[in-house]
Amino acid sequence: MNTLAARLYLIACALLLAWAILAASEGSMALVLPIVATAPAGLVLLLVLPEGAVAFFLSLVLGALVNALVIGWCARALRRGRTS
Repeated sequence: MNTLAARLYLIACALLLAWAILAASEGSMALVLPIVATAPAGLVLLLVLPEGAVAFFLSLVLGALVNALVIGWCARALRRGRTS
């Protein structure tokens, strides 16, 4: 997670989650956007973990971290593939 792309992704996920919490009201679909932003890892964890608010936020946080690791790995692999 030490690449700029991974850090920007985590910041975007945190801001999106904060906005969704502030915008959420009864019957609101605002909390769907953080799930989409952390897919596929967050969605898989959401389906595997038991229901509840803690499991929901845990799936979002872990999903974002897994995706950030993948983004960082891809960024490093692409950087290594360059020839100078």
